[in-house]
Amino acid sequence: MKKGKLAKLYTITAAAVLAGSLIMPVAPQTAHADRGVVDLWKAIKPLTTIASAMNTGAHPDDEHSAMLAYLSLGKGVDTSSVIANRGEGGQNEIGSELGNALGIIRTRELQEASKITNIHLENLSEKIDDPIFDFGFSKSPDETLEKWGEQVAYERLIRKIRTIRPDVVIPAFLNEPSTHGHHRAINVITVRAFKDAADPNIFPEQLKEGLTPWQVKKLYLPAQQSDYSVSVPVGDYDEIYGASYVQLGEESRFMHKSQGMGRHYDEGPSFNYYKLDQSVVENKKKETDFFDGIAYTFDDLAKEVAKQPGGEKIAADLKKLQKDSSEVIAAYPQFATVAKEVHEMLADVQKTTASVKAAALPAETKTDLIHRLDIKQTQLNKASAEALSLVTKVKPETTELVAGQTTKVTVTAYNGGQSKVSKVELKLNVPDGWKAKALSTTSFSQLGYNQTVQTTFDVSVPANASLFQPYAAPVITADVSYTLSGQAANSHVVSADAIAVLPSFSLVPSPSATVLNTQKPEEPIPVKVTVKNYNPGAAQTNISLDVPKGWTVEPKAAPLAFDAKGETKSVAFTVKATASVKPDQYTITAVASSGGKESRHGAQVIRYPHLGTTYFVQPSTVSIQAFDLKVPAGLKVGYVSSGFDNIDQYLSQVGVNVTNLTAKDIESGDLSQYNTIVLGIRAYGFRPELIPSNARLLKYVENGGNLVVQYHKPEDKWKPELAPYPIKIGTPLIQWRVTDENSKVTMLAPDHPLFNTPNKITDQDWDNWIQDRSAYNPAEWGKEYIELISNGDPGENEFTGTFLSAKYGKGTYTYSSLVWYREIPALVPGAIRMFVNMVSLHQ
Repeated sequence: MKKGKLAKLYTITAAAVLAGSLIMPVAPQTAHADRGVVDLWKAIKPLTTIASAMNTGAHPDDEHSAMLAYLSLGKGVDTSSVIANRGEGGQNEIGSELGNALGIIRTRELQEASKITNIHLENLSEKIDDPIFDFGFSKSPDETLEKWGEQVAYERLIRKIRTIRPDVVIPAFLNEPSTHGHHRAINVITVRAFKDAADPNIFPEQLKEGLTPWQVKKLYLPAQQSDYSVSVPVGDYDEIYGASYVQLGEESRFMHKSQGMGRHYDEGPSFNYYKLDQSVVENKKKETDFFDGIAYTFDDLAKEVAKQPGGEKIAADLKKLQKDSSEVIAAYPQFATVAKEVHEMLADVQKTTASVKAAALPAETKTDLIHRLDIKQTQLNKASAEALSLVTKVKPETTELVAGQTTKVTVTAYNGGQSKVSKVELKLNVPDGWKAKALSTTSFSQLGYNQTVQTTFDVSVPANASLFQPYAAPVITADVSYTLSGQAANSHVVSADAIAVLPSFSLVPSPSATVLNTQKPEEPIPVKVTVKNYNPGAAQTNISLDVPKGWTVEPKAAPLAFDAKGETKSVAFTVKATASVKPDQYTITAVASSGGKESRHGAQVIRYPHLGTTYFVQPSTVSIQAFDLKVPAGLKVGYVSSGFDNIDQYLSQVGVNVTNLTAKDIESGDLSQYNTIVLGIRAYGFRPELIPSNARLLKYVENGGNLVVQYHKPEDKWKPELAPYPIKIGTPLIQWRVTDENSKVTMLAPDHPLFNTPNKITDQDWDNWIQDRSAYNPAEWGKEYIELISNGDPGENEFTGTFLSAKYGKGTYTYSSLVWYREIPALVPGAIRMFVNMVSLHQ
């Protein structure tokens, strides 16, 4: 059967696992039915080249997916993607998670996308609330690097380059004014790192840790067809994968569901273009690929080594590896033959490594050769498991653990191939301080076709075990070693699902944030604490609240008894502030006390079909913002949610009667019962009933209603005529936003009811905003609108179409590009006061 026909048996989403990452753990792997010859090809193709490339970007989904698919899946190049932050400041098209919870989702999406393109994934951001944080849109690389900490970001990038040692580096973006400041910042430090990573005087402390300087051979920048050095044929069709590299790249981009990424492309020629920016090798104006003038195969490497004193023997060894790799490829797709050839090459790699270590070569040459041979050994271990159809698994009794718990974890190895392996060893890896005791033998003499061996371990979690960190290495992994044809290999495996140490009692207070109206300090604050028992069995605890000094809480404490793990119960508390409470920020903390220990954290379960299950462990706190707020009695609001914000919840908290409108409500319901109807951000793009019902909405306004429309993008099906008087959104979108949350705001119509009723808005109400002021501002609008504010980033022209309001018939239509969906959940007083005013018109 031809390779192309074989490929038709498998989809392009065949399970692709990362080759062993040098410095980051492999993400948990999802089992797919699409295995076999496609995965085998993915595993052996990298054996044919010793070249490497790195793509750098700012956020998850910044990667040049088609180019990465071409290099990794098509050429077999050892390919890495280095992404700066976790995308915490982005929007979410699949749920309401924002901030760190969204960062966790986007990281998992990036991990799954990286599996599909078979690349190494690295992040500069190392933990929750890392300095390298997605703080929202930025127009400036200087602002970005200042907020990240330029030295922090640069040190980490240099460390990645010196560890991964790529031959070619390609930043995903240019440093040009029309580009996101985060993208520009990554370009700036990547371009600078081309020389600095090779300079021992730059971050010399890294050298003391064992890293060595590394000179990248070439640096390329994105380019256009009119001016380029290399054209990458990403439209080439690969018969084995049954897809073009553009299609393979988009398959990975579809994993970025929270950002709405992924497109369907037809087959046919297409190219990505790149221009050589810096190089330490001779180059031509037009190059055949990124690796012109760079050693690409073992034969190329052998020629370079042979020129050095004492390099003849090593050169001969490298030529042998070239022959070995050719024999592996020639054996495809015969699994048993491929396995035999892989193990022969593995033996030769180990022999060559030993020879290099013993050779009298220059230190730099030895370091480089050992690094490339280590990568090849990792790739060969992966290829061995694929060729043998060896399936290794870590199967925990439970993936949800607590400190002090003992559990069982089973390691299994299954042989689905025709080659019998011997000397099988099963090893479980746990963190320092943990204990793992095998309950049976871990050694097996042979493992034949359709046979499974397994060992169960008793695992003890220490009492001081750290709570789950979503960006840390998996806490439990396994290694399965075995021998074929006298040569040992190793399969490293992690659990299919994240194994997490969670709070013994997870505490989730509701609300997580609320407003205290200082005009009514006597009003009680209801706090409901939902408690989930993660202890392995029955458990008891006392639940209480830590409140600010002088505040009262009833009851003082509430005992809870659980019969089993996973059981959930709730406790209701009533909190009252002091009569003299001042405008300020306050915090309430839920506490579970049991056996002399306290739990003060909650575990937010994050579960999506394309990601599996992970967790966000965070303090069990209620944030309270105290300020003066007037809310009209009897105010009734209909809210049309797009799923991207939860402003409706906060309106309810402050005393507004809010109803979430269904499609039926919008299409045929009585809209006149609502004082105000609010459309959530981008609602026209995600509520399909809105455009056909737009005339009903405008009639509602004409008859005296108050319609508030929050910002839209043009791609949200927005058309100027959806408004009663045309509103055209400015493009390119990147230029029509205000990113400085502290920028000066001028109220152009200070006497307008929006600034006076029921709350008097002053300059102080524009203080303490977060992340941005506005996004996707209008560029043109009808003369009927009143321009309410003027605002812009420092040094730029100010926008006057950010906040527009007009009378239409008996009612009012207001369009606002202010980022209410960020400000209101952050309890920004001025934003809440203005939004209440906005929904209170005509009261």
